[in-house]
Amino acid sequence: MANICVIGAGHVGLVTGACFAELGNQVICADDDVQKIEGLKQNVLPFYEPGIGTMIQRNVAAGRLNFVHRLEDGIAGSEIIFIAVGTPQKSNGEADLTSIENVAMRIAAVAEGYKLIVEKSTVPIKTWEWINRTILSSCRQGLDFELACNPEFLREGSAIEDFMKPDRIILGVKSERAGKKLADLYKPIGAPVLTTDISTAELIKHASNSFLALKISYINAVAAICEKTGADVMKVADGMGLDKRIGRSFLNAGIGYGGYCFPKDIAAFIKMAEEIGYDFELLNAVQKINDSQRNHVIRKARDLLENLKGKSIGILGLSYKPDTDDMREAPSIHIIGELINQGVSIKAYDPQAMQSAKFLLPGIEYCQGPYDAASGSDALIILTEWDEFKSLDLPRIKQLLKQPVIIDGRNIFDPKVMKEYGFVYSGIGR
Repeated sequence: MANICVIGAGHVGLVTGACFAELGNQVICADDDVQKIEGLKQNVLPFYEPGIGTMIQRNVAAGRLNFVHRLEDGIAGSEIIFIAVGTPQKSNGEADLTSIENVAMRIAAVAEGYKLIVEKSTVPIKTWEWINRTILSSCRQGLDFELACNPEFLREGSAIEDFMKPDRIILGVKSERAGKKLADLYKPIGAPVLTTDISTAELIKHASNSFLALKISYINAVAAICEKTGADVMKVADGMGLDKRIGRSFLNAGIGYGGYCFPKDIAAFIKMAEEIGYDFELLNAVQKINDSQRNHVIRKARDLLENLKGKSIGILGLSYKPDTDDMREAPSIHIIGELINQGVSIKAYDPQAMQSAKFLLPGIEYCQGPYDAASGSDALIILTEWDEFKSLDLPRIKQLLKQPVIIDGRNIFDPKVMKEYGFVYSGIGR
């Protein structure tokens, strides 16, 4: 059993802390946001993530998980400190490390004895050296500390499973002592462990996310060719995926990636490369293709409805992916905004994200369910592949729509089936 402090109670930090407590460790989650911490003490969650509420409740009751809003209270009694604060994107694309610096200085101010300080946040390569200098310039003389990097690979919507059953665990360390402490921490999980130097571990996360984004943009580029030739991108992806060197995951054509991680991490990777003299043209193309996918949906709506001005469109799905309420960089924001600019009135429904969306997309009608969104609309556009939408009563949807037009931005329906129902149906690359 280890004494752990996780600094930052966002998507990464909260899941990390709860899962380490589930494994039997003593965990303190610390965050400066007093309202968030007080809510967590009452099991009021700051975001939607399947299973996390039950896990938190169970481990708080067992005395293994606690929440504090003074970082110093968590740092003092913990041997292993995970930094899981945000690293948002600056206007020039690089990662904003202000919160990382603040945490490093506060650790240095109060830390005593041995501390293993672990980067969990996604950071540019060589950030560990900067953290090391920050702590050395601020800490008490003789502080025994080490730095490590343990990048996270948690997908929103399946974060608990990703933590407990990961493909791999990456440990970037400088000493056997640090490596052993982290390896022992993860031993109950039984996943493959790759131990590297710290800089390599920092780079693995950026390289991994960028490659996954590349796969998404690649299949979307293939989808454009499919639409011009009559081929089916779903079958193309299936055929590619059977090749074990490629794999089927992340080959789903649609409206592109969104969320907090991919856009930010790719921009940071491009900027990082630029700073060391490498022009990452490939990732610039990935970004360009991703941006174009959102406008592709709008063009489809314009082609099918002829004139968008004065039309009403129902939107199914607002979050950037299913099983989350996260609206950060969600494609729906751009798509809905452009439709409104072209004179469209919007009726929208999402199972979890509407509360968050209201701050980002005011002036649209938020509906009670998918049938409410379809009622009286000239078309229906699917932007998030929630399971709820896959089992819609299609005859009812057709009856409710003014025109039987469905634009499927996530390819959740079979075009042949939709044609049999009498829909004017348009997917991506089909």
